[in-house]
Amino acid sequence: MTTATHSTTPVYRLQCKTQCYDWGRLGDVSKVAKYAQKSGTTIDPSSPYAELWMGTHPNAPSVLMDQPHASLRDLINDHVELSTEPIYQQYHGDLPFLFKILSIRKALSIQAHPDKALGARLHKEFPKIYKDPNHKPEMAIAITPFEALCGFRPLDEIAEHMKRYPELCELVGTDVANAFLNTVRETGGSSEENDTERSKAALRSVFSAVMNSPDEAVARLLNQLVQRLSTSNDDYIVSKLVLRLDQQYPGGDVGVFAVMLLNYVAMEPGQAIFLGANEPHAYLSGDCVECMAASDNVVRAGLTPKFKDVKVLVDMLTYRYGSAESQKMTPTQFGTYSLLYDPPIEEFSVALTRIKADQVEKHEPLAGPSIMIVTGGNGTLTANDQSFDIEEGYVYFIGANTPVSFNAGSSGSLEFYRAFTLLA
Repeated sequence: MTTATHSTTPVYRLQCKTQCYDWGRLGDVSKVAKYAQKSGTTIDPSSPYAELWMGTHPNAPSVLMDQPHASLRDLINDHVELSTEPIYQQYHGDLPFLFKILSIRKALSIQAHPDKALGARLHKEFPKIYKDPNHKPEMAIAITPFEALCGFRPLDEIAEHMKRYPELCELVGTDVANAFLNTVRETGGSSEENDTERSKAALRSVFSAVMNSPDEAVARLLNQLVQRLSTSNDDYIVSKLVLRLDQQYPGGDVGVFAVMLLNYVAMEPGQAIFLGANEPHAYLSGDCVECMAASDNVVRAGLTPKFKDVKVLVDMLTYRYGSAESQKMTPTQFGTYSLLYDPPIEEFSVALTRIKADQVEKHEPLAGPSIMIVTGGNGTLTANDQSFDIEEGYVYFIGANTPVSFNAGSSGSLEFYRAFTLLA
C-alpha cells in the first residue's frame, strides 16, 4: 500500500479508537472489534466493543495510521484546505460530523437529543451533564439486521396497547388513559391542525405519566405484566420485547413500558433511519453505521443506569407520531453504484457503495472533507494517480475537492460507507 503525504495526494489511512460500553457486542462477534483489529487494536474476545469513532472528537480522536502521534485534527490544522476554509472556521478546526460503527448486544437507553437552542441552554445550566452547546441529529444505516425504537406509534396502535396491556392503563392512571382513548376516538386520525395538536397533547400526557411514575408502581406492574406474558403463548412483537428488555434491565425499568408507545423498527442491511432533534428513540440490537453532529448531548429517561432527566425529555419532545415504515429513509442515486442518504441537516450525508469485480465507481470531487470505512470485501482506492489498498475495516480520510475512484479486488466485491460535508 502507498502511504501519501499531503504533497502527493490528500488521502490518509486512519487508526480509530473503540469504546467498550456494557451494551456492546463481545469481541468475538462485534463488527467494531473486527474493524478495529485491522488497524492494530488488540481485541479481548470477552470484552464488549460497542463503538468505533472516526473523526476529530476529543473523546476518541482518530490518528494517522503511519504517524500515530499525529491526530486527524492536527493534520487539518496544518492543512486547512483539506477541510476548506469555511468549514474549518465554522467548526473551529474539527469535522462537522462524528462517524461511528455501533455493535449492539442489548438495548441502549430511551433517549432524545436536543436542538441547538435547547443544547445551548442545557450546556449553560448543567455543563457537567451536557458538555457542549451543540445539537446532535443522527442517522443509522444497518450493516446487519438491526432493531430500534424510533418515534411515537400511530395513536390507534397505542390505544390498542392500552386495551391489550391493562398494566399500562393502571400505570398512567384512569383519567389520563380515558382522556387519551377519548381523544383518539373523537379525532379519528384527523390531520386537521386543531385535532393534531389535541392528539399531541393527549400523547404527551400519557408519556409524561409513564415516565414520572413512582418506582414502586413501575416495578409492581412490570412484574405483574412479565409474569402474565411469561405464562402465555403471546408471540406479538411488543410482548416479546417486554420480556426481552425486562431480562436486560431487571428490577423494574420504566423504559420497558416505552415499547408500547414507540415504533418498533426492523431494518435490513442498507436500510436507514434519521433521528432528528427532540425525537425519542433507542437502538435495540445489531450493527450499524452511524453519523451524527459532533456532540455528546443525550437526554435519557429509561433502559439505563445512567442519569435520567425525565422533565427535560418530556418537555423537549415534538410528539409527532406515525408508522414504523415512515421512520425509514429513502436513499437516492449517487454515482453509478452508490446510494446517498441525505438527511435534512447541513453537517453530514453518507454514501453507501457496493461494487463487484470489474466495476469501477467514480466519485466526483466533494467540496468538503470525508471519511470512508470499508465494511466488506477489498479493492483499490485511486486518487491523483496514486492507489491505496482498501479492505474490510480500513478507514480513510479524503480531503476536500479530491476526485477518487474505487475498484473491487480479489474477493470479487467491495462495500464501503463514506460520510462527508458539503458546507462550502
